[in-house]
Amino acid sequence: MTDKILILTGDAAETLEVFYPYHRLQEAGYEVHIGAPVKRKLQFVVHDFVDGFGTYTEKPGHAWDADVAFADVDPADYVAIVVPGGRAPEYIRNDEDAKRIVRHFFEANSPVAATCHGPLLLAAAGVLKGRTSSAYPELAIDVETAGGLFENGGAVVDGNLVTARAWPDNGIWMKAFIDVLEGARVTA
Repeated sequence: MTDKILILTGDAAETLEVFYPYHRLQEAGYEVHIGAPVKRKLQFVVHDFVDGFGTYTEKPGHAWDADVAFADVDPADYVAIVVPGGRAPEYIRNDEDAKRIVRHFFEANSPVAATCHGPLLLAAAGVLKGRTSSAYPELAIDVETAGGLFENGGAVVDGNLVTARAWPDNGIWMKAFIDVLEGARVTA
């Protein structure tokens, strides 16, 4: 049986932060599912950085079907979760089932990857206390308010948790996450 990984996301997720881990984890031999508040086609976005602009810009990105609604997820069916950024974490952090799924993985000390605004969901689930996390740099206050230690790095590993700042860190973020996944396989 192939190990399964769940990506927790929704509309307005950053396209590159969904698709890169989705395909990279498939390439590594995992079955990857997209979980969302409801099972339907999701609309992702593309964020970019423009010289002289105080924040990122946003344009419509790709659309992709969710495989499963959060309410229907049995976290025990998965070996790991990934929480991409974009604006999706701003609203999925209010979903009780999304928080339930996140808490399961932290309680089980199972691999978790989050990037950009993804740590907003971890903060809402109450799992960042005492943990070191990267995120989009303007979210340092959110990580710290949740009791975490913010580190402005591209692939921050704290035990089972692997975080990054945004899509420019995708390569080093996923390499570190796959290392954590493989380590979890050895100890399982």
